[in-house]
Amino acid sequence: MRYYKKKEEIDRRKADIQPIGESLKALMQAYRLDGKLSEVQLVQNWEKIMGKPIALKTQQLYFKDGKLFVKLTSAPLKHELNMSKSKVIDILNTEAGRDVVKDVVFL
Repeated sequence: MRYYKKKEEIDRRKADIQPIGESLKALMQAYRLDGKLSEVQLVQNWEKIMGKPIALKTQQLYFKDGKLFVKLTSAPLKHELNMSKSKVIDILNTEAGRDVVKDVVFL
């Protein structure tokens, strides 16, 4: 895998003006940060996505290898969320706009 570009590839870059949003997206993709940014946004928006009652019983959230680990303080809530795990994954991926969460583990 190469991490540098040949002169021919550099010459083929767009010479026209781009909106700043497109430039930032291209930069995030080039440095492979778009996935991490989506993960951070999901963790920050957990209360908005899942609701205040679930957020109050959540102790810790973190990602590892595409899995979201959620540490909960309530055993009944943990069981209920385990039963609807696929729905939780769908909600989180819809909020992110792409497949960020491959699995959710409730601890």
